[in-house]
Amino acid sequence: MNMRKSRVLRQMRNGKVATCVKLNLSDPRNAEIAAMCGFDCIWIDLEHVPNDMPSVESAVRAAKIYDVDTLTRVSKGCYSDMVRPLEGDSTGIMVPHLMSLEEAKKIVYYTKFHPIGRRPLDGGNADGAYCLVSAEDYIREANEERFTVVQIEDPEPLSELEEICALPGIDMIFFGPADFSQGIGAPNSNDPRIDEARRLVAKTARKHGKFAGTVGSAANFDELVAMGYTFISTGADVVALFTYYQDMVQKVSGRVITPMEEG
Repeated sequence: MNMRKSRVLRQMRNGKVATCVKLNLSDPRNAEIAAMCGFDCIWIDLEHVPNDMPSVESAVRAAKIYDVDTLTRVSKGCYSDMVRPLEGDSTGIMVPHLMSLEEAKKIVYYTKFHPIGRRPLDGGNADGAYCLVSAEDYIREANEERFTVVQIEDPEPLSELEEICALPGIDMIFFGPADFSQGIGAPNSNDPRIDEARRLVAKTARKHGKFAGTVGSAANFDELVAMGYTFISTGADVVALFTYYQDMVQKVSGRVITPMEEG
């Protein structure tokens, strides 16, 4: 038996762009609907959203039915916070607010197996098919088919960006423009330094053979692809819901009841 192969990595390795949607709501039916609609990946969040590991596992199961990957953004804590989602068969993990090369080295150390890192070895969970995948295959396939993502969303790590992108074991560099805008003291603005950093991240990642990811929309999707981004998260469930709800309310609210005529 083998580990499930990553749809995202397959897309990007074949020169295609992988699509993603962020899910804040933890109901697994939400994940299933997103997967049914054809995204390559769903993004589950443990940094900002009060989700837990059972909800991550349920989302992973729902997505796998349709051969869709799950990317879990972890909370910044101990190594177990990075490893548990992987062992629950999340196809990738994303570590927010990478601040230095030294931190990147620690992330690789804990999320990649030998000979790249020293991730603790178990194999008795969903990713290793509960020990049905041999230990030798598990180590090799986890390194090949599971991806580690670090987020550049602060100005501090830019001074070491070349070294971070060159580091073996980091599979994707993900640029976060919103927090980066805060880091440069220009929150939610069109400051040109944001676009400069976005372009620099994509260029440097590709220079070192790494994938570049970011957030975007249908409106700027082609522009981001032209920059070199091959993993783009294009929306969120909560945005989809409030857009639909607001539109519906505007269409039906405020109606005046017309009394029926007496016959």
